[in-house]
Amino acid sequence: MSLPFISKNDLVAGIDIGSHAVKVCQLKRSGNGYSIVALGSAVLPEGAVDDGSLNDPEIVGEVISNLFRNLKLSNKKIGFSISGYSVIVKKVNLESMPDAKLEEHIMEEAEQYIPFDIEDVYLDFQDLKTGTEGGERTDVMLVAAKKEIVDDYLEMLEGLNLKPVIVDVDGFALENTYEYNYQKTQNVGLIDIGASKMNINILSNGTSVVARDIIVGSRQLTEQIQNAFDLDFEEAEGLKLGSLPAGDKQQEIAEIFTTTCTQWVLEIKKAIDLYHSNHEDQPLTKLVLSGGGAKVNGLADFLARETELPVELFNPFINLRSKKKKIDADYLDSVAPEMAIATGIALRSSNI
Repeated sequence: MSLPFISKNDLVAGIDIGSHAVKVCQLKRSGNGYSIVALGSAVLPEGAVDDGSLNDPEIVGEVISNLFRNLKLSNKKIGFSISGYSVIVKKVNLESMPDAKLEEHIMEEAEQYIPFDIEDVYLDFQDLKTGTEGGERTDVMLVAAKKEIVDDYLEMLEGLNLKPVIVDVDGFALENTYEYNYQKTQNVGLIDIGASKMNINILSNGTSVVARDIIVGSRQLTEQIQNAFDLDFEEAEGLKLGSLPAGDKQQEIAEIFTTTCTQWVLEIKKAIDLYHSNHEDQPLTKLVLSGGGAKVNGLADFLARETELPVELFNPFINLRSKKKKIDADYLDSVAPEMAIATGIALRSSNI
């Protein structure tokens, strides 16, 4: 699903602008599939982006410009995604009707479904076609995004001489990547953990049925480790990810981990319970973790124990080709979970 800035032209460069880093992925068509042209990420100054809002567009724009230059990307057509408080994703059950009439109904009745003034948002929707043949009702996924937030991104990107042609939503970009690389028939929970937010998107037979953003993220862990041991950010990150030995700090780090990650798991379990309450005969088969937070040392095992579901790390590159001489295989493995959204945007244009 994407908002009304779309094009049917060639593939775009997918840009995922998080609160911690900017991630970029560029693909090209290759036979019956796609191959990776370039991908990379660059860290943002703290506070430059917060809960999906651009607090310092000049700095963010400079980071994006430098990243494009370093990756030698000449493609000006780009797609980006949004998330956070400015985006509402809601599933509503409506009377079945033709697409044109459904669009008219959504535009007329949208204010009863979203907490924003209709004049202040961009709207998009998708009929999930959940009604049986001849059925009278169907589920519709409705998306509303604040114009102010979207326009800020558009202004910044256009100021870099880039041409935004796709505006996506994090959860649906993630879904797009999953559908390209994995079996669509499975009932799965896609959990993307960024620095300051967690996106949950539960798919049933390839259709999104639960979608929400939660304002928690992996930066919580880093900051708590920093404060507990009076460390700089890089050292705390290393301890969080397990790349630095914990030594005599192990027990206290484990306590910090348990307290914080238990909060994350509770939010995930709420979404799972909501799903199961409406799909008793279609249990979830697994959870798939993505985002920088997915690499937190021990998180996948902890989540598996608490939810009693298999948990795996998202690999958005399973069905994508790449040249080993150009992109190191170890690098692809290391960045895979955090590149899922950018990859989903890069794939999106071919499906519109």
